[in-house]
Amino acid sequence: MSNKNHKSLIAALSGLATEQLNPNTIDIDDLSPLEICRKINAEDHKVAGIIEKALPLIAEAAAEAARTWKNGGRIVYIGAGTSGRLGVLDAAECPPTFGTDPAKTIGLISGGYDTLVLSIEGAEDKSGWAIEDLKRIELNHNDFLIGIAASVRTPYTNAGVEYGRSVGCKTALIVCNEADILKTKPDILIPLPVGPEVITGSTRMKSGTAQKMTLNMITTTAAVLSGKTYGNLMVDLQARSDKLAARSRKILMDFLKIGYGDADRLLKNAAGSVKTAIVMKKCSVAKPEAERLLRDAKGFLRRVIG
Repeated sequence: MSNKNHKSLIAALSGLATEQLNPNTIDIDDLSPLEICRKINAEDHKVAGIIEKALPLIAEAAAEAARTWKNGGRIVYIGAGTSGRLGVLDAAECPPTFGTDPAKTIGLISGGYDTLVLSIEGAEDKSGWAIEDLKRIELNHNDFLIGIAASVRTPYTNAGVEYGRSVGCKTALIVCNEADILKTKPDILIPLPVGPEVITGSTRMKSGTAQKMTLNMITTTAAVLSGKTYGNLMVDLQARSDKLAARSRKILMDFLKIGYGDADRLLKNAAGSVKTAIVMKKCSVAKPEAERLLRDAKGFLRRVIG
């Protein structure tokens, strides 16, 4: 990068709140471990209030995510660095938690999955990589593309959102600064202005926390709207670990007021589906009839058992 470009980037960064000195943590290197943790915790407390102000926009994105799943489209996250890692993480956690199709929630990070564990210098600057990544997964008008960028300016993420708009898919963009300088125009813009970071420019901190909270809300709300829960029970979870297998049986034991042996047999007869097992027990039907009832109810357990 030339000196001219360096100066231009410095000017751009100087206008971002996350790049400013935080007056509350100027003395952080002269504090005890507990005092440092208290400083960080005090800053983290501010994040929930910032999220609260953005709830209508987050809810709009969640509703669009639910519509996308319902219509057979995909939720696609795109980001670089911490932002990209958080998108990949949220996408990976949807299938075991809510029983969603792994192909229906995708996380893309600049530089590919290798950058999940080892940063690649300059990956966030590769705008062309975003278009290549989105073409590779054949992004189309049925999908919902969510860009994640703490600094507003991230070339990879912004290029991805612009490409998403060009193919006609719905787009959202989550940023952690004021977005008045943003040239990209997503359908849903979610600004989360967290202010100066504890360590100047370290957007893995408050910015990362705000992004994680927002992604949690979007996919969890979309899952609830898609019938993936009954009350607050994850009745569509997939028992891919001993913990989830135990949780499946515990849900049946608590919800149906039965012992472990009955829950174990019921779950096995339901081929591991908690939702099917509940219908079998509550409606006194065999697995095929329980599955038919759920299909007729579009997967919403409450519509079957009330």
